[in-house]
Amino acid sequence: MRRAYARRQREAFGRRSLAVLPVHYPKEILTALDVLAIELWGPPGPPRGDAAGRLQSYVCAVVRNALAFLASGGADVVDGVLFPHTCDSLQGLATLATDLGGWGKEAFVFQHARGPDRASARAFAEAELRSLARELESWTGRRLEPDGLAGALRLHAEIDEARASLLDGRARVAMDDPELYALLRRGEWLWPADHLAELRAAAARLEAGPVQRGVPVLVTGYVPEPPGLLAALNAAGAWVAADDYAAVGRRVARRAPAGGDPWKALVDRTFALPPCPTRGADQGARMRHLVALAERSGARGVLVHVQKFCEPELFDVPAILRTFRERGMPVLVLEGELERVLAGQAETRVEAFVEMLRAGVRAA
Repeated sequence: MRRAYARRQREAFGRRSLAVLPVHYPKEILTALDVLAIELWGPPGPPRGDAAGRLQSYVCAVVRNALAFLASGGADVVDGVLFPHTCDSLQGLATLATDLGGWGKEAFVFQHARGPDRASARAFAEAELRSLARELESWTGRRLEPDGLAGALRLHAEIDEARASLLDGRARVAMDDPELYALLRRGEWLWPADHLAELRAAAARLEAGPVQRGVPVLVTGYVPEPPGLLAALNAAGAWVAADDYAAVGRRVARRAPAGGDPWKALVDRTFALPPCPTRGADQGARMRHLVALAERSGARGVLVHVQKFCEPELFDVPAILRTFRERGMPVLVLEGELERVLAGQAETRVEAFVEMLRAGVRAA
């Protein structure tokens, strides 16, 4: 589907496309330069090629699968690839994919600012944004005009608003979790205007009152793969009331960039995103954010869904356990390896967790 869509975008609009590795990157710059972003979260399932064997066994499945996918020609439809510095493994992949993986197309790297919002971090962020923009201008043969960047910022702010309305109004969205997440994740490869149209159509169907039934749960983690996890949660009698996935909720800015200098507005958006360990977020700030999510949504439990060997995510797990156990809220930690199908053992653990929450609800 993504391959065919990228071809249609090229044929109809002459758009180049970039495969983009997770998580955070300045999509507004790509949009302003008429470049289609197609995100590469693995892909899930067994590695598609033997290049994954060139990495240590303790490297996460996202990186191993991406190297194998690129080396086997799985992303040959795109014109280049962008590697954000999400973690040391993904940064290393930027070298491995070009030197060892057989990737012969253009490769770009992007270093996002880490840590709290301060003057030095903002200066660094703007310098990195401008540096990437210059490289993409040279590659595309297009000039990034301020008006074009400002227009892209407005478009993506509207996408954030539409996504936020669906996430915040989850109780009134007449979709099960797999259906809603499929919609939200289509933004990983659709042209932004196409994605916005779908989001607005869904947001227009928000019910006047709650339609979700069962136990509300807060989910935090890296990426919602496999979708069978969401289906198992629903089948057990629970639903995702609050989202903190790196692939979904943590990429929704809740404060629209102000007008004026579009570069300053782009930096503002960077620091308006929810706390994320892949950006070196203060752990205390992240715990406060998660607690606020749980309280606003009425969540009765927390599902921590992390990829095995994902150091940024795993580093925060003890703090999450401590934070919510102190509040008497049950927590389930599930580790995966980017499977296509949810393992039976994991499904059983989800069922037992939801039953425990349901018992707590009945006893309350």
